[in-house]
Amino acid sequence: MIEADGRVLAAYGAAPPALSVRDLVEQGLVAAVHGPDRPAVAAALARAAGGQDAEVVFAPRQALDRRVGLVLRRLPGDPPRLAAQAFDAAAQYARELRLEAARAEAEAQNAGKTRFLATMSHELRTPLNAVIGFSDIMRQGLFGPLPERYADYAESIHQAGGHLLALINDVLDLSKIDAARYQLALEEFDARDPVSEAIALMRLQAADKGVELAGVLPEAPLPVVADRRAVKQIALNLMSNAVKFTPAGGSVTVTLEGLDDAVELSVADTGVGIAPEDLQRLGRPFEQAGGADQRAQGTGLGLSLVRSLTELHGGRTVIDSTLGEGTAISVRLPNARTD
Repeated sequence: MIEADGRVLAAYGAAPPALSVRDLVEQGLVAAVHGPDRPAVAAALARAAGGQDAEVVFAPRQALDRRVGLVLRRLPGDPPRLAAQAFDAAAQYARELRLEAARAEAEAQNAGKTRFLATMSHELRTPLNAVIGFSDIMRQGLFGPLPERYADYAESIHQAGGHLLALINDVLDLSKIDAARYQLALEEFDARDPVSEAIALMRLQAADKGVELAGVLPEAPLPVVADRRAVKQIALNLMSNAVKFTPAGGSVTVTLEGLDDAVELSVADTGVGIAPEDLQRLGRPFEQAGGADQRAQGTGLGLSLVRSLTELHGGRTVIDSTLGEGTAISVRLPNARTD
């Protein structure tokens, strides 16, 4: 039970991840909300205080890669008091991000090195998004359970469609970079935002594989001048590789920090690692490390795209790996705003 200004009067049950019942009671609801989301939460409180049921989703201040859903309704009596139900909305948020990313990619008509590639990318990605979306509905059994054999087929279709879509996107981005047509859309933003979005997008994939995904992001805003989409793509590719090559029971840790004149993003895993003779080849298109089983899990484009996008920003990529113990890849982007 809370008041219209967000002050918590009583709490029952367990709070969603990244929220503390004690902090909510002592500091109030608004203090637990990430700054940019506070106007939406305040508006929902106002609507509920006026007698309308309200629902809002926000990022907790202590865990920007998560989302919490809040359902509000007014209780009888005066002054107005509200009943609030909080729930973990991380899975819902990840699905929304995935759909948004798929839609944005499907609408990108000029993603290729040539006009032909741009046109073909649109023609291929549109049906692929449908294949991925419908197979996801089937494998989750949203309209009823499937026989076991068909459920396995739906899972295979979903994985193959996602792999092909990722391959198409990487090829198109690399072709633009090679043709010097990739234009960075530089802007100033909080570097935590695209990285936390990427973590949220990868969280379910990591959970499905049994890999622990953790983000270590600074509490204070970390302004940087860069291409927001490129930073998110760098984070996604690094995390995707880390999760892909980390066995169940392992962990992937994403760290973001501000240095004197740069922002550094590091992704460390406890996976299979990379042999010393393979380190020199990685980062070139279609180059892969490991045996046949490992090579079958990827195309060798992800790290190449990371390196190319980083170099477009004037940054650098560092790989540190020990075979059988894990890998840590750090990307340092210049032009961080620390004032």
